[in-house]
Amino acid sequence: MLTLLLKTLGWLAAHCPESVLHSFSAVLGDAVFFGLPRRRRLALSNLHHAFPERSETWHRATARESFRRLVETGLLSLATPFLSESRLRTIVSVSPSLLEAYAQHRLEPAATLICSPHIAYWEAQTAKPLLIPGPFPEFGIIFRPLDNPTANAFVVGSRERFGMKLLSRKTGFAEALKILRRQGFVGVLFDQNAGLQGALTTLFGRVCSTTELPGLMAEKFSARVFGIYPRRLGFWRVEIGCASIAHDNSSTGVTLALNRWLENLLTGDSDVCASWLWSHDRWRNQDMPSQRFRLAAKRDLLQADLAARNLSDLPRRTRIFVRLPNWLGDVVMALPLLRALRVSRPDAELTFIAAPALLPLIREWAIADHLEGLPKRGFGYFLHFWRLRSRYPDVVLLLTNSFRGDLEAWLTCSPQRFGLVRRGCRRPLLSHAYRPSADFDEAGHHQTALWENMFRHFGLEAQPDRSPVLARREHPGTTIGLIPGSENNPEKRWPVLHWRALIAGLPEQKFVLFGTPRDAAITAEIARGFPPGRVEDLAGRTDLVTYAAHLRQSRLLVANDTGGMHLANALGVPLIALFGPTNPLRTGPIFSAPTRVLQPPGCPPTGGGSLLNLDPTTVIVAVREMTSATHFGAV
Repeated sequence: MLTLLLKTLGWLAAHCPESVLHSFSAVLGDAVFFGLPRRRRLALSNLHHAFPERSETWHRATARESFRRLVETGLLSLATPFLSESRLRTIVSVSPSLLEAYAQHRLEPAATLICSPHIAYWEAQTAKPLLIPGPFPEFGIIFRPLDNPTANAFVVGSRERFGMKLLSRKTGFAEALKILRRQGFVGVLFDQNAGLQGALTTLFGRVCSTTELPGLMAEKFSARVFGIYPRRLGFWRVEIGCASIAHDNSSTGVTLALNRWLENLLTGDSDVCASWLWSHDRWRNQDMPSQRFRLAAKRDLLQADLAARNLSDLPRRTRIFVRLPNWLGDVVMALPLLRALRVSRPDAELTFIAAPALLPLIREWAIADHLEGLPKRGFGYFLHFWRLRSRYPDVVLLLTNSFRGDLEAWLTCSPQRFGLVRRGCRRPLLSHAYRPSADFDEAGHHQTALWENMFRHFGLEAQPDRSPVLARREHPGTTIGLIPGSENNPEKRWPVLHWRALIAGLPEQKFVLFGTPRDAAITAEIARGFPPGRVEDLAGRTDLVTYAAHLRQSRLLVANDTGGMHLANALGVPLIALFGPTNPLRTGPIFSAPTRVLQPPGCPPTGGGSLLNLDPTTVIVAVREMTSATHFGAV
């Protein structure tokens, strides 16, 4: 039935006036362009990544023309078996460079590879025996057979009509090698979507998985290598162009040289560029959710690729947006994994989306390429994320658990939106979800461990970096920092009288009180009555970056379970963390700095106690121990 349909459509296309077919191609191509938004966006995204310097108008015009030419190519492929030789000579012509390549082969026979990229009008190449003067050399084409045997036989018969021989990718490699040994021609499609069987390379600065088959064959037989491509001259008017590919006779050299040739061809010729199949995902290997956060393939040629291009680092062309949590402490706890992501995907352009107040601090971490502040609440809030679609993110990773965050990601039109889904919850706007295993006890594991499992689910292999953000503190200050407030939970606060008892019990020490403007009333009460110079109150008087600088100068910090505690821990400040109702196993400090967690007597390791029961004497003893010389040798 399929074969009958192909033959019927092919006969109709071959006998229909070209003017009608031309109009039909334009109409149907536009219908596909406008009617398949996902495919349209993929084409526009590919063009935007490949040519970021060109206008959106150019991107849309090129993508639209590419869809039209895809339909035109399909019609030509259907009609070819029913076109006469004389008409095919009218449709297809050959370039002087292609004639020269065949003339060279007649004078100096050698194994020759003809490598074809995914450019429209591929069926025209089977007419070459009609157009090359003199005897046509032995020529085998490696192709992917159709699953339907009857339809496959029809296609093979059509393409072998003028003397070329089709060699199945499943069974024809041995015959291809024999042809090369006989100094014949073998045609190979070279692809940048070879999956785990390919080699990591770059195309237009984006990491892809390129097939090494042409390179392996060229290396084995010292073959000449040519790139071949159809150039559209008009509707159903095609000239077959050809370019000799210079290489060092190694598999790596050929593989990389073919990609560079293709880039130069598409960059330098807008007409040929419009014939490339931009609606296909040539970078799909790095899109697979299970390996999105790592670079994976059979072989890694990235360093050789960079050397060939005179580059020291990978261009950052894969766009990963990370929606960070809203609270400072949660953002700091995510830092080890954000560092690991940076290491694991050196080719990624990372954009962190966070509360505006957090951006100056995050900027100092020097991990992200771009920072995006959350807009003010109101009518324009979600419109802001809708506008981000013009940046064509490849993936949005959500470290939030709200519908609002999911809607933000969905509005960017990112094809991949990753997040964590707990049992009993639904997050329908995610494209891919990580679901913790049923035996994972969140109360007994740190929040960072849960996130790490999610990152690894999406391919992360690098280890989280828990080292302090800044270098070794050679000369820590002489004051002890105190954080007596808590932004989101009053129960996490150690009582004011206990803080005052701590200060009174350490008469030889000077103290600095830290906090937000909301904590100012608490810190003022704590500082009241102590001699001038003994207690400095900075609550509400510093921005976040200055706050971090003052924390870093502290000899030691005593803090409730709050964002400032996590920040100090990340800065390498020795820390005494006071936990009562909250769970230090889940939200305790995680960085490799001197740390002690104190809980009230009888409090379970997972929290649940009252900080009212944590005696100031216990904290005073801990402070004296932490400030001793034996504890500060490693600070």
